[in-house]
Amino acid sequence: MAKDDHGWRAVIEEYRTHLSSDRGLSEHTVRAYVSDLTALAGFVGRPLSEVTLQVLRAWLSDLAEAGAAASTIQRRVACVRGFFAWATKVEGLLEVDPASRLRAPKRQRRLPRVPSATAVGESLAATQARVSEGEGPVAARDLALLELLYSSGLRVSELCGIRVRDVDTERGTIRVLGKGGKERSVPVGAPARRALAAWLAARPELAGPQSPDLVFLGARGGALDPRVARRVVHEATRAGGAEVAPHGLRHAMATHLLEGGADLRSVQEMLGHASVATTQVYTHVTSQRLREAFRQAHPRA
Repeated sequence: MAKDDHGWRAVIEEYRTHLSSDRGLSEHTVRAYVSDLTALAGFVGRPLSEVTLQVLRAWLSDLAEAGAAASTIQRRVACVRGFFAWATKVEGLLEVDPASRLRAPKRQRRLPRVPSATAVGESLAATQARVSEGEGPVAARDLALLELLYSSGLRVSELCGIRVRDVDTERGTIRVLGKGGKERSVPVGAPARRALAAWLAARPELAGPQSPDLVFLGARGGALDPRVARRVVHEATRAGGAEVAPHGLRHAMATHLLEGGADLRSVQEMLGHASVATTQVYTHVTSQRLREAFRQAHPRA
């Protein structure tokens, strides 16, 4: 941001604190919002009080012409609406909220990419082979990581934040800190429990005096970087023939549960969705697979 920023920098820093401390948003989300607001400040080039609805629409129009995806524009609309509502109602910096009538383009719903149970099984088997071949504690960690993501539908941020004391081996559950600081308890399947126990037994080989009280550690004993966890998932699922990101395993867990007869509310609670409407996307995936199976197998399809 330019040195003559018309007071934007100070206000954005205040809003950063509000997002982190008051709303409890993740560091990744806070960074994205601050980046969006910094970009807006550069586009506007005038004090906050001079921003109008027309200026905001012109900013979005420029983004669309530059080829920004509808999802990106939607996020930026959500960002500026929240920011200007806060600046107007909470901080009293503005008399009128210029973003109150700002609308985003409709986002086309796309079904999540979901690997089959067979593909997931092959990915896990490839990682199990690394453990069996004696690749050491990192291989044991990777297997536990993969099994847990698929077993319990965790987000990577949730997985990397699990503390040793959050694991309840007697009940076969793990306490997870989800979005917005909300806690939930999720069940862990038998293969994941075995892999987790094997990793915790090997964990002291990586842990040092300064290691955090986290279940998953990096190769040097520090907290596991989410980027490393993502790389582990990509490499393992590529070996299984259906490469996906960690969220793909989350999608797979939800879809496979519903296909197996689980009710939607239970899956919602496991995933930590605030609304069942978010979980309902997986029913579309399931219906699509059922139609495909019907077309392939039914004699009168």
